[in-house]
Amino acid sequence: MEWKEKFLERYKELTDLDEFLDYSLRPLRKSIRVNTLKTSVNEIKKRFKLQQIPWCKEGFWLEGEAIGNTKEHFLGYIYMQESASMIPPEVLNPKEDDKVLDLCASPGSKTTQTAAKMNNEGLIIANDNQISRLKPLQINLQRCGVSNTVITLMEGRWFRNYPMQFDKIMVDAPCSGIGTIRKSLKTIQWWNQNFIKQMAGIQKQLLRIGFERLKEGGTLVYSTCTLEPEENEGVVDSLLTEHKNAKLEKINLDIKSSKPVLEFEGQKYSPDIKKCLRIWPQENDTEGFFVAKIRKD
Repeated sequence: MEWKEKFLERYKELTDLDEFLDYSLRPLRKSIRVNTLKTSVNEIKKRFKLQQIPWCKEGFWLEGEAIGNTKEHFLGYIYMQESASMIPPEVLNPKEDDKVLDLCASPGSKTTQTAAKMNNEGLIIANDNQISRLKPLQINLQRCGVSNTVITLMEGRWFRNYPMQFDKIMVDAPCSGIGTIRKSLKTIQWWNQNFIKQMAGIQKQLLRIGFERLKEGGTLVYSTCTLEPEENEGVVDSLLTEHKNAKLEKINLDIKSSKPVLEFEGQKYSPDIKKCLRIWPQENDTEGFFVAKIRKD
């Protein structure tokens, strides 16, 4: 594997580079989430050898089993989902009577997890901006027996004029995907600083619009599968600067994490950013992930 020199220089400033590169080249552990809309955790435990994921009681690592062709997968009893990807719905913690917006929903792993946490009650608007991305979203919602969700097709910016406000909003934003190198080595080939700046601009717009559609007292979860400060801490900091009623809340999960970045390449971020969750692959043997929990006062 040939790493770009600028990438190595950048990440040497952010983490233990050797450990990060070592874990980024290791195969990703297979994991599943039990879909409690169709079955129970105890029932699935009888059928497979599972290891509990600490931060999601329905989430498990598989012990050497391939289950993509099992009836449990096809019938929607289980959802093959990366363990770090289960964090945002856990942080969002939706209730049965909530109105929820999932702004960037496809392929539906977090949408189906959210629906299960709501017991198919309340309402979820699951949106994406490309018609090609709606097909896997629709298939996964149907397979998992989700019935409280409406799919919409529009660019995130058009939600500025949306008539409804929401109790909970998830912005699992498109990103440069540096946390997913273990799944796709091509990610590192696409990496460049101009692309990062481009993605950060899109993310700031999505987060801003999501926050505008949030009710007072509501919760918004912003997440990415990248490790770039510009796309993570920098995006959240821009919202805190623009909206004084945006307040970060501490995330309490049973997971190892690193201190978020408060200063990078001459940019200083709000001290409140320390309440965010920055997860490196080497800390929990997962993908890299970033999560922020924001309340609207």
